Amino acid sequence: MMGFKVVLVPIIAAVACLLLAPTQIAKAQPYDATESRNLATVQAGFDAWSNGTGSPYDALADDATWEIVGDSDASRVYVGKEDFMANVIRPFNARMSSPLRPTIRDIYADGDTVIVFFDAEGVARDGVPYRNTYAWFLTLRDNRIVKATAFFDSTVFNDFWRRVPA
Repeated sequence: MMGFKVVLVPIIAAVACLLLAPTQIAKAQPYDATESRNLATVQAGFDAWSNGTGSPYDALADDATWEIVGDSDASRVYVGKEDFMANVIRPFNARMSSPLRPTIRDIYADGDTVIVFFDAEGVARDGVPYRNTYAWFLTLRDNRIVKATAFFDSTVFNDFWRRVPA
């Protein structure tokens, strides 16, 4: 029994030191000026979208690319703001009886990229609610979105897109 105590005491002491000592875990670094500005631009667009006074698309550069990833009816790369607005956003909004409104779950910045993870919901013209969850990766330059990559549930989107005519 004596040998057991000799081994156990140093182990308990080591565990106690680890629990009581200050940790060296890396903490998240504060955002730099570019990241803070990009976050503010995207957040302002989502705030405007949420309260019905604008949208993140207001910050979309005229020559931006917007990629919808996956197998939805709208999945492809859109070249230019007008291509995206004409082929996705305006037809989407025409299918709605009450506007789509976002609720951000999380928003992050890393360099020139802002990642927004959010839910959005509204009511389609046929009276059926549309709800989807999105992840957008937005690259900004000079307070303008120049590149976007969007992920969402294509099954939910396709049902809505096919069910409700524009």
